[in-house]
Amino acid sequence: MTTTGEDRARALTGPWWWERRRGAALDVVLALASALECGAEGVPFARDAGVPLSVGIVFGLLAGAVLLVRRKWPVAVVLVAIAITPAEMGFLMGIVGLYTLAACELPRRIIVALAGMSLVGTMIVTFVRVRQDMARGDLTMGDWFVPFAAVTTSLGLTAPPLLLGLYVGARRRLMESLRERADSLERELQLLAERAEERAEWARGEERTRIAREMHDVVAHRVSLMVVHAAALQAVARKDPEKAVRNAALVGDMGRQALTELREMLGVLRSGDAVRRGVEPVPLAAVGAAAAEAASRAAAEEVLDGPSLAELEELVGQSAAAGMVVALSVEGEVRSYAAEVEQTAYRVVQEALTNVHKHAAGARTFVRLAHRRAEIAMQVENESPPEVASASAGLPSGGNGLLGMRERVVALGGVFVSGPTEKGGFRVSAVIPAV
Repeated sequence: MTTTGEDRARALTGPWWWERRRGAALDVVLALASALECGAEGVPFARDAGVPLSVGIVFGLLAGAVLLVRRKWPVAVVLVAIAITPAEMGFLMGIVGLYTLAACELPRRIIVALAGMSLVGTMIVTFVRVRQDMARGDLTMGDWFVPFAAVTTSLGLTAPPLLLGLYVGARRRLMESLRERADSLERELQLLAERAEERAEWARGEERTRIAREMHDVVAHRVSLMVVHAAALQAVARKDPEKAVRNAALVGDMGRQALTELREMLGVLRSGDAVRRGVEPVPLAAVGAAAAEAASRAAAEEVLDGPSLAELEELVGQSAAAGMVVALSVEGEVRSYAAEVEQTAYRVVQEALTNVHKHAAGARTFVRLAHRRAEIAMQVENESPPEVASASAGLPSGGNGLLGMRERVVALGGVFVSGPTEKGGFRVSAVIPAV
């Protein structure tokens, strides 16, 4: 974790305005050195100014000690250094003050103005001092040396600390920006991890819903027909033994088909669980888990070669064998569609026929399938059941059949409508895009 914002504020360990004790110790050492320098330079200043020696030394010590507040008030330190420049003292304070001023986050115009004042002040003082030395004969250089010495001295005392401070300040701001970016990136990664976990959980929920819907569609129809055939078998066992034998054979075939489909479904579930167990439960691995679930879902769809519209006639025939009066009509040119489209259309008809077995036993039923240019339409409509057979089957209902059909159709961009008819029957209609 990076230490920005509140974390960085808690990381401050220095006294007063210092961030760290090391910085405070450095400033104390620099202030002592500056005070000693200015105190020593106060001796000739007192002699030239005609003031008591103690006054010059105390003035120099106080002026040099101002460097202690360079981090808190860098502008004040530079102004004091400029003010005592005519007294030829405070060179260390001027250099360190300019460096601190350039490194801090002040407007550039203030930094340039103060640096220019320091440059001009140092240049004037050096010019006057060198000229006096040449007038006294201490220096025997030509007249060109006076401006040369003034310019080089002022530049030497001003430019290096100013440039170094600008570099250090820019580097510090860059590091702070990178630290803030790293902090922001870490927060974004945590947010992405949380979203990935939510998506993985949503994917698992969708997978459970899909599996429940698939098992409902696979089992409900077979078991419903088995119950209907078992009821018919019980009714005709003594009157028509041959028909009872046929019904028993049909019950056995449907039971075996239901077991086979259940076994395939459970095999896919076991393979999906094995894939999920191979993924380590780390925060960012939720994306991988979701991808693994998607892969297992694709594998499931490949293993379970779902039903197609070519098996629709067989489906209607099974219902007819169970005693339902059902008619199938197909309009348009028969052609193949995408696997999910054909499987959804088949499941809609299958679930509608199952509902007829459950709720309208003995009712005449019409199954219509229309192949259109850009879509496929299906409709299952039953008439009002006869009063004698209306409650003969006694099949339970979970209330999920119509909901599952609607979800399947809407997921493919289709339209699903169901409801009672004016004549007391029930109609289920669905239109699914062919693409």
